[in-house]
Amino acid sequence: MAHQAGLVDVLGSAAAGLGVRGFTDTLGFGDVQHAVICLLDGLGWRLLQEHGEHAPTLIAAPGRSIDSVFPTTTPSALGSIGTGLLPGAHGLVGASFYLPETEQVLSPLHWDNATSPIAVQPEPTIFEVVGRQGVMVSSIGPAAYGESGLTRAVLRGAQYRPAEDIAQRVRALQSATTGAGRTLTYVYWAKIDRVGHASGVGSKAWHQAVRCADDLVAELQAILPQDSAMLVTADHGMVNCPPSSRIAIESHPDLLADVLMIAGEPRVRHVYARPMHVADVAIRWATRLGDRVRVFTRDEILAEGLYGPTDDLLAERIGDVVAVAQGSTSLTSRRDTLVSSLIGQHGALTAAEWEIPAVMFRG
Repeated sequence: MAHQAGLVDVLGSAAAGLGVRGFTDTLGFGDVQHAVICLLDGLGWRLLQEHGEHAPTLIAAPGRSIDSVFPTTTPSALGSIGTGLLPGAHGLVGASFYLPETEQVLSPLHWDNATSPIAVQPEPTIFEVVGRQGVMVSSIGPAAYGESGLTRAVLRGAQYRPAEDIAQRVRALQSATTGAGRTLTYVYWAKIDRVGHASGVGSKAWHQAVRCADDLVAELQAILPQDSAMLVTADHGMVNCPPSSRIAIESHPDLLADVLMIAGEPRVRHVYARPMHVADVAIRWATRLGDRVRVFTRDEILAEGLYGPTDDLLAERIGDVVAVAQGSTSLTSRRDTLVSSLIGQHGALTAAEWEIPAVMFRG
């Protein structure tokens, strides 16, 4: 898949706007003293356009769609924001995936203490690079995420400023940008994604979550200092996968034949096969699932370019077979019962999941 302006350009564009050499301002920050990235987890561009009446601040501002990354899931996407690399280069290839060096499945949102974040993702982050150039770099989000494995893997290099609600985020941004020289600040907001998973896109609760996120954006905009720009974006969008659209993997013994383990998430499954049986597994999955799922071998999905340029060692993290759901299909599994039961899902390549907003505000 050809690269268009996207998530990988977000922090690099902000860095270029701040005058840090080696980066390109693809997204139009301009020459600024303060650059802010506000990430609204789960708010795809299509969703914003379809439900814009619940986000008056966002819908009234100049914006456009940009590309997420594959899979359209938070660990892969945050890896690409933090490093400016596609997942094939930073190595966080899904919501969960096999890590050959530990012989375990890693779930980056629930990072185990035995697995080193820097060993899994050793590439420098843009925060680290920019911080070494004299820019004050801050990351604002819940206290629980400050020392998480995912934060240390892909967002290290920023001063973490814990904030639980809108008011605390506003105060944290004021603190990050007051009395300083050049600043780069990242603000994370999770509520749209959480509510969408549980209640579904378009539900009353989801609309309330969108309004709350819009309030956050409005309040951050109101305190932006002069000579600043704030880009509001997302990591991915979301689709509803009702029970009628679900395929229970363990209900079909042919899908489990010659399979050692299954990882990923309901919209993108990594399937790890017994040696010498990859082609057989791919054929069985394609035959059973038909046009509801697109089935790739690892070589095929790398040839498609969905992961971008991929190091041979990192490629081993990708399933021998990768099943990408189409439409509203989800591939549920007993291996992740809770996640499989959720109505809102993401990870695949529909426009609702793939297209994300790039909405600019200026101080």
